[in-house]
Amino acid sequence: MGVTVGRGGPSRWGSAGVVQVSDPGVAVVIEDDADVRNLVGAVLKQSGFDVHTAPDGRSGVELVRSYEATVATVDVGLPDIDGYEVLRRLRGFSTCYVVMLTSHGDELDTLTALQSGADDYLTKPFRPRELRARIAAMLRRPRVVPDAGESARIEGASSVGSRGEVRAVSPVLEHHGLALDSSTRFVAVDGCELSLTRSEFDLLNEMLRSGGAVRTKADLVRVVRGDRYGQDTYISDSDERAIEVHVGNLRRKLDEDPKTPRWIQTVRGVGYRLTPVSP
Repeated sequence: MGVTVGRGGPSRWGSAGVVQVSDPGVAVVIEDDADVRNLVGAVLKQSGFDVHTAPDGRSGVELVRSYEATVATVDVGLPDIDGYEVLRRLRGFSTCYVVMLTSHGDELDTLTALQSGADDYLTKPFRPRELRARIAAMLRRPRVVPDAGESARIEGASSVGSRGEVRAVSPVLEHHGLALDSSTRFVAVDGCELSLTRSEFDLLNEMLRSGGAVRTKADLVRVVRGDRYGQDTYISDSDERAIEVHVGNLRRKLDEDPKTPRWIQTVRGVGYRLTPVSP
């Protein structure tokens, strides 16, 4: 049987829909509420993770460091340091995926989590089925830190082998000095590597693939949310504001001025598009 996670206690639902990921690595659950901590830990174990739990922020950070975690869930309200400070410390040494658990209905928590560099968020109450699905979606888009060979690949669309044969490599999308390789999830601006969250990378990849076509905020919500958001899924104002936050984070990392954008142009009242190609 499954459980709905919330501050008012658990409620039961059927056990169908478990997402089992083959050897996904280590997950760390940072949560001061023992019931929620144990439940989230159980959900992640069912998904194949080696799970470690912490009741406070400082010990959680050390668990992520010690076990080189793949995923961490972080509650915003912790007894020693808050979840945002935990996230800031994690980003100082780890590229693990971070899912923030925020208060029910508190949009400020959600937006602050994304602005602080979280990969995703869940508001309480939430269903374990949704947590499994979001983490599975993240793992389908792995964050890869390229080695020197991979960095060199981004300079061209093909290479020549030792016998003179042409070896095909993954396509690289380029625009105004920005290069993105979707197979290695590597991004560089004027030859310098750029570190992006999963959501930021997926949004940038979609904008480059769109070739200048306008993408609505609803379109981009579906890009970030993946398979769970079909064409008939309701897109809330909060979902669209989350896209605005992701785009704002992207612009900061790109050191882009929204008034004279080099890459991402705002289409007021609609969404975003890639800036025109220089003549």
